[in-house]
Amino acid sequence: MHPGHHSAAPVPRHVRQRDVLASLGAVLAAAGVALAAWAAHGAPEASRGSLQQAALFALLHGIGIAALAPLAVKRLARIALGLLLAGTLLFSGSVFAGHVWGLPTLLAPWGGSAAILGWLLHAWQRFPR
Repeated sequence: MHPGHHSAAPVPRHVRQRDVLASLGAVLAAAGVALAAWAAHGAPEASRGSLQQAALFALLHGIGIAALAPLAVKRLARIALGLLLAGTLLFSGSVFAGHVWGLPTLLAPWGGSAAILGWLLHAWQRFPR
């Protein structure tokens, strides 16, 4: 049963999607805090700036996704939040993998672009018509 639902009826798909997005946003925010702590206290000096940027990106977008997900009634709103999630994972994940495993950060620009597109799509679908 979904919180707030008192029947044994299945939870509608769009409600589950909103709940999953809110949960993933919270996990992303927590990962941002953890990455910021590691960048400040455990990462090599040369990596700290980039890792702090990746942490900030993850933290802020995670908070945004977690806060906006319950309001994402329209399908387009959930697509926008999905773009924010994917963009954040690509950007912050690519920066993290580049510093930890020496992998190229080729996905970071794609992640940033996806996040920008997600925010613009969110703005467009919320704009009063």
